[in-house]
Amino acid sequence: MSTPNHRPAPAPSSMNLRGAVDLSALKAKATAPPAAAGPSDGAGAASDGASPYIVEVSEQSFPQVVQLSAQVPVIIDLYSARSPESQQVSAVLRSIVAEQDGKLLLAQVDVDQHPQIAQAFQAVAVPTVAAVLKGQPVPLFDRAVPEEQIRALVAELLQVAAANGVTGSLNEGGSADAAEDAPLPPLHQEAYDAIVEGDYDGAAAAYRKALAEQPADAEAKAGLAQVELMARLKGVDAEKLRTDAADNPNDVDAQLAVADLDVSGGHVEDAFTRVVRLIARVFGEDRERARLRLLDLFEVVGTTDPRVTKARSALARALF
Repeated sequence: MSTPNHRPAPAPSSMNLRGAVDLSALKAKATAPPAAAGPSDGAGAASDGASPYIVEVSEQSFPQVVQLSAQVPVIIDLYSARSPESQQVSAVLRSIVAEQDGKLLLAQVDVDQHPQIAQAFQAVAVPTVAAVLKGQPVPLFDRAVPEEQIRALVAELLQVAAANGVTGSLNEGGSADAAEDAPLPPLHQEAYDAIVEGDYDGAAAAYRKALAEQPADAEAKAGLAQVELMARLKGVDAEKLRTDAADNPNDVDAQLAVADLDVSGGHVEDAFTRVVRLIARVFGEDRERARLRLLDLFEVVGTTDPRVTKARSALARALF
C-alpha cells in the first residue's frame, strides 16, 4: 500500500451510486460480529467509550456491514497505523459519525491486516475512503483531504442515500450486530467462501454449478460476472494496462482490460463507451469477444442500471 497520491477527491455534486463489484453478492453469515472501535489516538483502536456506530471489521465480519448498507450509509475507512495522514482522516470520520448518532456506520479496515478488503475497493493508497449503499460501493477519496471537504462529501453521501431510499437509523432497532440474513443456497455459500479465500476460480466454478442447476438464477449470473472481473484484475499493473491500451487502440485484449479497470473503479460509462467503440472498429471473432465482455460488464453493474440501458442502445447501433 503506497503513500497518498495526488488524484483530487471528487466534487460532492459528482457523487452517485457507481457500481464496481456488487458487494451485496458477497453476503453470508459472519462468523463473529464486528468489534466496536471508539475515538482514539490511533486509527481503529478501541477506547473505553466505544461507539456502536464505529466498528473494526475483517473479511469475516465485513458481510454484516454490507447488509447494514441497506439501512444506513456505511463509510469504509481503509487505514494504516503506519500512515499519520490516515489516522487524521480516521479521527475526522469518527467525529462526524458520532455527530450523526446512528444515521451512519463507520467501518474501519486495517489494510495491513486485511488486504483482501483493500483489494476489493481497488485501494492503492492510504487513506482511502469509500462508502457502501444498498450493497453498491461509492468511491469518495484516496488521499488526505481537509475536514471541511470530508464533511461536504459526507453530507452529499447522505443526500444520495436519501435519494436511493436509504434513510434508516441504527437507533431504530438496528446496530452493528445486525440480525443475520437467511442462509445462502449451498452453491452460493461455496462461492462466497471461495471469495473470502481469494479463490476466484473456485467461486466462478460454484456459480457455474448453480447456473447449471438453475439457469434463471440471476444472482448466480451476476455473481459469476463479478468474480470473473475480480479474477481478471487480480495482481494487474493498472498503469501498464492503460499505457498498452493507449498505444494499441485496436488491441482487443488491451481495450477490454482497461474497461475492466474502469468498471472496478466506478467509471462505468467510460468502460461502456470504450467497448462499444471497439465493437464498431473490429469484426469477426474480435467483435464477438468484445460483445460478450460488454454483456458481462452489464451484469456486474446491474442490468436495471440506466447506464446499462443506454449502453445497450449504443451497442445495437454499433452492431447494426
